[in-house]
Amino acid sequence: MKIALIGATGFVGAAILKEALDRGHEVTALVRNPSRLTISNPLLHVVQGNVFNEDKVIALAKGQDVVISAYNPGWTNPDIYNEFLKGAQTIQDAVKKSGTKRLIVVGGAGSLEVAPGVQLIDTPEFPAAFKAGASGARDYLNIVKKEKELEWTLISPAIEMHHGTSGVRKGTYRTGLDNPVFDENGRSILSVEDLAVAILDEAEHAKHVRQRFTAAY
Repeated sequence: MKIALIGATGFVGAAILKEALDRGHEVTALVRNPSRLTISNPLLHVVQGNVFNEDKVIALAKGQDVVISAYNPGWTNPDIYNEFLKGAQTIQDAVKKSGTKRLIVVGGAGSLEVAPGVQLIDTPEFPAAFKAGASGARDYLNIVKKEKELEWTLISPAIEMHHGTSGVRKGTYRTGLDNPVFDENGRSILSVEDLAVAILDEAEHAKHVRQRFTAAY
């Protein structure tokens, strides 16, 4: 496949990039700082730019089979809420204008329902450090749900993906839609490597078109 990847130097984006190249896909990566991308691979094309330049994103998306956005303004960014929403909507609009139909967006786990009508972000245990970014991802999910032209998918990672789960690629996972997938110990956990597996499987097989889904062991 021909894949356009946004956010290829980030925590999730780097794992997606590796998985895509390992599967033999051709990847065009939009990155703010190309020097941070040290991979040398004939299947990888690097484009410098940022998500707020709509023309750049339109050019990136043109002629691709799928655009995968792992865009994240950075968890320490004081304006993460507004920047995530603005960036995600610019990407969505640009992909539409490019003529490419398929868009996969990495969202957050905060909007997953942990009880009827109760989202994870609204529970007392939800870490304050992630609240602004998770709020942006939740509000964007409600925006993209109204998208009728694109064949979009939003993936919410497992609840425990940001710590203690890196470096493992099992190649297996289970999926859910709006509720977290829990293991026998009541934990929703997935390595970033296997999140990338789930994302590339979705890119290849399109099982959740115009849906949000989540994945965990």
